[in-house]
Amino acid sequence: MKSVDLTIPQLAMIAGTRGLLGSGLGLLLADRIPESRRKAIGWTLFALGALSTIPLVAKVRSRIRES
Repeated sequence: MKSVDLTIPQLAMIAGTRGLLGSGLGLLLADRIPESRRKAIGWTLFALGALSTIPLVAKVRSRIRES
């Protein structure tokens, strides 16, 4: 089995990036906000979530160990 040791702040950052990605995707799929504004906000949130996930994934992968 594989296990990963994460601190609370690292876990919070992972959850935050997932939230950004989800919020951005939700705004891109929604239709209650005017389209131009919705797309700008949605793509920004989505991009921030995706870009901030990359270093977190690298850090987590480096901490995986076989147990």
